[in-house]
Amino acid sequence: MPDKTPATYFDVFNEIGIIEQLSRTLLEARLPDGLIGPHFSVLNHLVRLGDGRAPIDIARAFQVPKTSMTHTIKGLEAQGMVEVRPNPEDGRSKLVWITHKGRATRNQAIADLAPDFDRLAAGFDVQRLQEVLPVLRDLRMFLDADRNSSPPA
Repeated sequence: MPDKTPATYFDVFNEIGIIEQLSRTLLEARLPDGLIGPHFSVLNHLVRLGDGRAPIDIARAFQVPKTSMTHTIKGLEAQGMVEVRPNPEDGRSKLVWITHKGRATRNQAIADLAPDFDRLAAGFDVQRLQEVLPVLRDLRMFLDADRNSSPPA
C-alpha cells in the first residue's frame, strides 16, 4: 500500500527543491554576463508557451509580484532580449515579445549546458530520467491547476 503520509510529500518536494537549486546554479554558470536565472526563466517561458503575454500574466505564472516581474522584463528589454509593445486590444496594457536575440540567447544557454549534460549522461542513466519525467509533469500540472484552490495559511 502506498505511503500517503505528509513525510512522503515533503521528501519529494525537498528533493525537487534541492535539484532546482543545483540545476539553477549550473545554468547560471553558463549564462552570458548580465543574464541571471530569472531572465532565462522568462525567456524560456515565452519560448515554451508563446510570446505576446501581459507582464501580469507572466508574474502570475511565476507567482511573483508584478513589480518584480516588471523589473525582470525591463532588464531583458534593456539587453534587447524582449520587446514590450502596446496591447492592440487594450491600450492601457502591454505585451511582452521575445526577440531574435532573446531566443538565440536562450538556445545558446541550453547548448552551453552540453558538457554538463554529457557528465550527467555518463553518471546517470537517461532511461531513469525518461521514466520519471511523466510523473514530474503530472505533478507540475496538478500543482499548477491546484495553486488557487486553497490560499496559503
